[in-house]
Amino acid sequence: MASPAASFGTSSLTDAEKADVRRFCGYPPYGGLGNAGFQGWRFYQAYGLLEYRMNNLAPAEYANLRYRLSLLYAIEAAKAASFSTLNVAAAGPFTRNANETRDRERQYNNERRELCAVVGVPPGPQLGDGSLSLVV
Repeated sequence: MASPAASFGTSSLTDAEKADVRRFCGYPPYGGLGNAGFQGWRFYQAYGLLEYRMNNLAPAEYANLRYRLSLLYAIEAAKAASFSTLNVAAAGPFTRNANETRDRERQYNNERRELCAVVGVPPGPQLGDGSLSLVV
């Protein structure tokens, strides 16, 4: 059985794809000036690793990364669409899943963490590691 990633492009990532990878992995925007200022690889070692990996993957890895992005785009669209049914408690025999939005958010964040694993970087500060944190 062929890999589902086999049908995706193997060339370097576009700027838009890199922006999406950063966003999905939970890292802040790179900005127009790159790593100037108080963000970027000089201040976050993992951010530098992410930038390096996005620019230096093997062709098959680019295809795998694009496959993961396609999954995230679909989940993100489904998550946004789930908000349109928040006011429906029941419609005929249909009963809305009251936890749909939460479940989709959980699935979305799990896929984001999977993308981080594919790229080989820890989840960024906007994503976290998925565990509960108590602040006292």
